[in-house]
Parts: sequence; C-alpha cells; structure tokens
Amino acid sequence: MIRPTKIWRLGTALAMGAVLTLSACGSDSDSDSAGDSDNASDSKECKVQEFPDVKGDGQFKVGTLLPQTGSLAFLGPPEFAAVDLAVKDMNDAGGVLGKPVAVQHSDSGDAQNPIASQSVDSLISANADVVLGAASSSVSLLVIDKITSAGMVEMSPANTSDEFSKYCDNGLYFRTAPPDTLQGRVLADTIIADGASRVGILALQDAYGTGLADNVEKNVEASNGEIVKKIIYDPKAANYSTEVSEVKGEDPDAIVLIGFDETKKIIPEMVKQGIGPAEKKIYLVDGNLSDFSDVFKPGTMGPNVKGSLPGVAATAELKKKLKTVPSGKNLKDWSYAAESYDGTVLMGLAAIAADSDAGPAIAKELVNVSRDGTKCTSFKECKGMLEEGEDIDYDGYSGPVDFLPNGDPGSAYIGIYQYKPDGTYEFVKASKGDISADDIK
Repeated sequence: MIRPTKIWRLGTALAMGAVLTLSACGSDSDSDSAGDSDNASDSKECKVQEFPDVKGDGQFKVGTLLPQTGSLAFLGPPEFAAVDLAVKDMNDAGGVLGKPVAVQHSDSGDAQNPIASQSVDSLISANADVVLGAASSSVSLLVIDKITSAGMVEMSPANTSDEFSKYCDNGLYFRTAPPDTLQGRVLADTIIADGASRVGILALQDAYGTGLADNVEKNVEASNGEIVKKIIYDPKAANYSTEVSEVKGEDPDAIVLIGFDETKKIIPEMVKQGIGPAEKKIYLVDGNLSDFSDVFKPGTMGPNVKGSLPGVAATAELKKKLKTVPSGKNLKDWSYAAESYDGTVLMGLAAIAADSDAGPAIAKELVNVSRDGTKCTSFKECKGMLEEGEDIDYDGYSGPVDFLPNGDPGSAYIGIYQYKPDGTYEFVKASKGDISADDIK
C-alpha cells in the first residue's frame, strides 16, 4: 500500500522544484576541477532532462561507487559496511516493493585514477537504480553527468564541495554530507576559540581542497583572524619541502592542512622543519582525518592536532551493528558510516513512497521522506508508516537530513576530533548548523 500524496505536499514539491530549476544552476562551475564533465551548469541556464523511458524493473538495486583504492581508500571500509548493513536491515524488514534489495559494489578510485567511469558503466549495465557514492567530490564531478544522464539517483555520503549546491543534475543528485560552507565555518570557529589568530593553509589542488580552503579563509577573517599564507599544492608532488618552508616563513599560530593521503608526506616534513604538532597547532579535515597509529612514530601526533569531520560520531549502537556484516568486522575508522547508511535507507524509503524503483521517481520522493512528516528512525518503522499512507520524516544515525530542493541536507553536524600521541583520534564535540539560502548562492 502506498501513501496518498497530499495536495499541499505536492504543491510544495512542485514549487520547490521550480525554484531549484531557476536558481540552483545559474552560476558557472570550474571546468578544470570537473574533469571531463560537460554539465549544463557551465552555462547560464540549466536544461532539465526528462526520462520517459526509465521505468524500473520492480527490484530496488543499489550500486556503490566508493574508494577501494586511491588516496581516500581509508574511507571505503566504513562506507561499504554501512551500505551492506542498510541492505540487510531493509531485507530483514521485507525488502522494498515486495522484493529483496540487491546491491553491487564498485571501486571509485580517486581523481587521478580513471576507474570511476568504468565502474559507473558496470553499474548501468547491472541495472542499478541508484548509486551510493562517490566519496571524493572530484570523482563525483567526473561521473555525475554519466550517472544522472542515465536516470539514476546519485547519493553521496561524503561529497562536501560547494559546487554540487548549484550543479545541474536533473534533480537526481543528493548528499547526506553538508557542503563545506558549514565545515569551513565550524573549523574556523574552532581555530579562533583555540587562541590562534595568524593562520596558514596548505590545501590540495582540486574542487574539494580549494573550496574548503576558501571557506576556512572567509570565516577566519570574519572572526578578525588573519590568513598569513594560503598555498594550493599538487597532490602528486614528490615532496612538499618548498610549501612547508613557505608556510614556516610566515610563523603562523596554526596551520590548516586540507589534503588526502599525501598528508603522510607533509606531516613528517613539517616535523623536520620545526613546525610540526609539537610546535604548532595543526588542523586536519575530513579528507585526512585518519588513524595514523601505523604510519607515524608515537608522539608525532598529539593534543596540538585536531580535525573536523562532517556528520556525527558513530554511535556505539551503529558500531556494534556494523560488526555484524562481513565487510564491517575489522573496521578501525567510522567516517561517513552514518551518512552512508542513512543515504541508502532514504533511497529505499523513497522507492516505496514512489511505488517504483526508477531513479527519477525515487528522486521526486527523497525530499518528502526526509522532512515535514511524522518522525521515524528505522527503515522498518518508516516502511510501515508509508504502507499505512502516512507522511514520514526519517531521522537516522546521522541525525535529521531534511533535504533541500537542491539535494543538500538542510541541517547537519560537524564533529571536532583530537589526536592522541599514538596517532589515533577521539571525539571532542559536534556543532549543528543549518544550511541557509546564502550558503548556496
């Protein structure tokens, strides 16, 4: 039984869609960072594609596009495990549309590895209805047009680049991680609260790195701090002695390091030049907030090193449940597990609400199942309510999502973590923020 769509809800959805079409795609994107993307957001007008031939086959199938290899491979295990757990929970509750949910995993690689496009081809051939991924904003920018042009929903648990807030995606792109306008704001507030006023930034050259660096800079300066040096570096460089030396020359109170796997080279170079964690406050971000216990010598990291991560800390309940699926037995990091789980469940609930596994039909219900209805906190509970004809508002492990018309979450948490001398990190606090219209202009 499918819930009846209330007239006022339908009218609101149509109005929101019209606003999205007119305003969310109006600004130019950085074609260099988008790689081979030829998306319509490069022009002043967004052309919305219709998908009359995308009907679905009656079985809801999830494809994943997550990092098994590349510079973000450390993010893959918790994300894959969370999808597996979500599929298990959905199937334990009777599946979607009367059939078991199917899943097919694939490797996204990273922006330097072209495997993502091949992976998307394999998911299209396998008749996946939706894609959970990618983790990297740059990877998503490489393949988003291919995914959405096929009439598939793309749901990223970890993309934070501001570019997606205005991207022409035919209403098929969503994310459970907030744009970096929010992470930049919370990280800057943390830096200033810690007593630093002169800040240096080292950021990798891609859509994620430069976007987050700009947001940190804007918010530090808004708090009367000063960015004494901002260096955008090549993530494929053999070493970073020059970049570190340039930052050292400005004698900052704190250094923000926005990077991926190359962090394993940069931190030792900072230590070598006398501006490492023992001498300076260092701030990492979601791209490099990782367990370094097997990488650095004990004492390299410590209380002078903090990091930000969009989303809430994984709860004890979620960690315990993730251990019940084979892919989660050996997890050490939990980054974006909650967002991966909730993104998968939300797409399943939207398929039930739409009475269809077709991507465009699912996309039209994603905003509805995430907000403005009766609260429910599990797939089983929400499914029962939908089948009784009730409007729902799913709030899961990542908290309220409340999708905006452009696919961004309307509110989100940014967690702050602190490193210990052994190279592991622990949760300190989370700050909740709302994504406003000003954030997506």
